[in-house]
Amino acid sequence: MSKEEQADPHFIEDEIIDIADFFKVFGDPTRLKILFLLEKGESSVNNIAEALQMNQSTISQQLRILRVSRLVRHRKEGRHIFYSLNDAHIEKILKMGVEHYEETFSRRTI
Repeated sequence: MSKEEQADPHFIEDEIIDIADFFKVFGDPTRLKILFLLEKGESSVNNIAEALQMNQSTISQQLRILRVSRLVRHRKEGRHIFYSLNDAHIEKILKMGVEHYEETFSRRTI
């Protein structure tokens, strides 16, 4: 972010809202499970539903949210649609989240 952008409070507010919306997508356990599964490679809706032991319609709804948020992309092959992570940034975010969790919560005593 340039100094001019930092000085413009409207730009900062808009950017903060967009970033907050981006991180909200990670706040759903089903979506996180899908992202971690896709981190291993491309998969179809049916395979994702089977792997997560969930209804295909539930998975499709969550994939739509992930697609609109540009976290996943899809491609058609005949009647099947295959999903994958949109880019390496998503993998890094997931990895950093796991690392932070392990560092922060593994030190906790119960």
